[in-house]
Amino acid sequence: MAGIVDTHTHLVVFHRKGVLDETLAAAAEAGVERLVTVGTDTDDWDVYAEMAGKYPQVDYTVGIHPCSVEDGWEAACGKIEDYWARELKPVALGEIGLDRFHLPKDEAEAKVVFERQVAACEAQLEIAKRLDVPVVIHSRGAFEECVESIDRSGVDWSKVVFHCFSEGPGEMKQLLDRGGFGSFTGVITFKNAESVREAAKLQGLNRLMIETDAPYLAPMPKRGKPNEPSYLAHTAAYCAEVFGVSLEEFAARTTANAKAFYGLD
Repeated sequence: MAGIVDTHTHLVVFHRKGVLDETLAAAAEAGVERLVTVGTDTDDWDVYAEMAGKYPQVDYTVGIHPCSVEDGWEAACGKIEDYWARELKPVALGEIGLDRFHLPKDEAEAKVVFERQVAACEAQLEIAKRLDVPVVIHSRGAFEECVESIDRSGVDWSKVVFHCFSEGPGEMKQLLDRGGFGSFTGVITFKNAESVREAAKLQGLNRLMIETDAPYLAPMPKRGKPNEPSYLAHTAAYCAEVFGVSLEEFAARTTANAKAFYGLD
């Protein structure tokens, strides 16, 4: 099989457990030739920059995840652009976006937190537009608001990917109409995810990217276990059947898409 690309993973988890080398070796053994490890807050950005310098198969992003947006987020946001002045630059800004799922139960408190998420998302979109770089969007329970924020920002939609796309074909059509992308996790292998599979088919193999979002969302037959980059092979094999192509062709097409989107060598 041609190599596959894990377009969204969180390698800091494996680094902190002291198992990064074994994790990357298992990924390579499974055919994962490239990994994009995605920043969520200031405490992982430098770790990832160093990791990308050490491991040629690893690329990194920086961004503030909506669930990491705290009071004083502006100071963290002010450091993002510095990473593009480095010799080894991030391949995208993200993950950024909006998340209703983890909001506080108290309605008034939830409103304050969500408004803070919106402000941080819009500030980071402004940076992405200025730098003209790809953007990784986290959208959970807030698809319409994310789309509206990106529309308002003037960011080039062809540089936008909604990671862990878990919506249906209607939402995918909104992305396609604008020129954006969806990337798919192991969720696409779940029995109850027919609408997600329909969305992937609507997007088509020429625009498809796959990811683990490890350590979350392990695909079948590993569902319920901590996810890892090597498990991307299960998602790839499943998707090849969904699209009715050989695993070789599926790998070649999705890898070309990932490399084009992120500007990977």
